[in-house]
Formats: sequence, structure tokens, C-alpha cells
Amino acid sequence: MRDIDCKQISETVSSLFQEACLYLPEDVLAALKQAKETEESPVAKDVLDKMLENTQISSREKTPLCQDTGTAVVFLEIGQEVHITGGDLYTAINEGVRQGYEKGYLRKSMVGQPFSARVNTKDNTPAVIHTDIVPGDTLKISVMPKGGGSENCSRLTMLTPAKGRQGIIDFVVNLLNESGSNPCPPVIIGLGIGGTTDKTMALAKKALMRKVGEPNPDPEVAELEKEILQRINNLGIGPMGYGGRTTALAVHAEVFPAHIASLPVAVNVQCWCARHKEATL
Repeated sequence: MRDIDCKQISETVSSLFQEACLYLPEDVLAALKQAKETEESPVAKDVLDKMLENTQISSREKTPLCQDTGTAVVFLEIGQEVHITGGDLYTAINEGVRQGYEKGYLRKSMVGQPFSARVNTKDNTPAVIHTDIVPGDTLKISVMPKGGGSENCSRLTMLTPAKGRQGIIDFVVNLLNESGSNPCPPVIIGLGIGGTTDKTMALAKKALMRKVGEPNPDPEVAELEKEILQRINNLGIGPMGYGGRTTALAVHAEVFPAHIASLPVAVNVQCWCARHKEATL
């Protein structure tokens, strides 16, 4: 059994959110650069160039990549041989969020009683926490500052099994077509298929953490990802809605067995500013 103190967890979460809001991951940068090279539209090329310039300014001047520093989403992979000491794990995570958003001068966007008063919580807590218990004696913490514009375009549907593969494709492509420029394309699509309503939504969110463009190891799923990506990029929406061939950088699908009567499908849309950061304690 290995002890990990809550104070260390809070400090790690604080640093991760500050770094995530300032530095775009290398895989996302590489995807944007590749898109700029292959894009046919001069206007779209210029928009992609401005996005890349934005990442340089953010890194150089320590200014957030986007004014929307998002909902604090945290993924935990807790080794079953880990013992959390010095307090409550989720309290420690939220303390890290509070510290990170205050120290980093990051916008606090969370409001309580969202259907009525909508009063700002003033520290961007509570975090949305997803927890998995895994073998080992380490704690992996992955953070995602998830912007509201792209999240608002996310959807869940319960297809009849007869709709099958084509039903999934049509649902995703139609959703992106209706969303237009709202999610700040080029987007990354997290696609969850199977399970239950809650499971498939979690799959879609977690799929966004995959390295951009890395295909699902299942060849059938990888082919589905490829076809959906092609269909989305044929819509002509382009970067920030200015037209072009680059509406999405990637489609990442995760699949889970489903009930014989169900075909749950979830889409979680991520904007071009796909911020995330990970650390292992």
C-alpha cells in the first residue's frame, strides 16, 4: 500500500489546470499545423494560422488560450494499492481547482442553482470528477478545462438497434451540420457508443483525452471514425465557420456493450482549443 497526501493532490491539480489553460498539447498543435498544410481555402488557412499564432502568444505571455477557461473536468485513475491520506480525495481535487483558478487568474465560470439564481461560485468549483479504480500503486490525474460553447453542442440519443452504423453516422454528421460555427471548429469529436445513457456520455467525454487522430485499436471502430470525419469535413463549415475542408481534426469513438433493445450514442464536442494535461503521482 502506498500513501499519497491530499496536499500533494491539490497542488498537482492546481498546476495542471494553470498549465492546461496556457499551453496547447503537442498533438493538438501538430493536428492544426497539418490542417493548415492540407487546407484548400485561403481564408481557412488564414484562420488556422491565427489559431497557431494565438498558441504562441499564450505561451509567451502566459495568457489563457481562450477567455473561457471552462468547467473543471478531472479524470482519476486510482491504483487499488493507493491510500489517500490527510483528508478527502474529492475535497482535495476541488481545493486544487480553487487554487489553480485563483493563482492563474483564470475565469471562474461555474454557477450554482443553474435553473434559477445562477450565482457564481467564485472559484470554479465544483469540479466534474470521473474516477476509475485500476491495478497498481499510482494515481493518474488528467484535467480538461471544458469550454461552454463546444459543450453546448454535445448531444445524447437513444437509437433503435435497427438504425445501426448508418444511424450513428447520420446522427453525428447532422449534429455538426446544425452546430455550424458555434463549437469553434475545427473540432474534435468524442463519440460514445453503447452502455447506458450515463455510460455512453462518459465514454464520449473520455474519448476526447485520446491523442488527436490516434485511431481506435478495433479496425471496425477505426473505420467508423474515419468515415464520420470525412463526412464532417465535407460539410464545408471550416475553421470558425469561414468555410473550408477542416471542420474537424479527429473523431474518437469508444464502444461498450449495450442492451439488446438499445443503441445509446453520445457526442461530446471539443473546440479547436483542446486543452488537457496529465500527471501521475
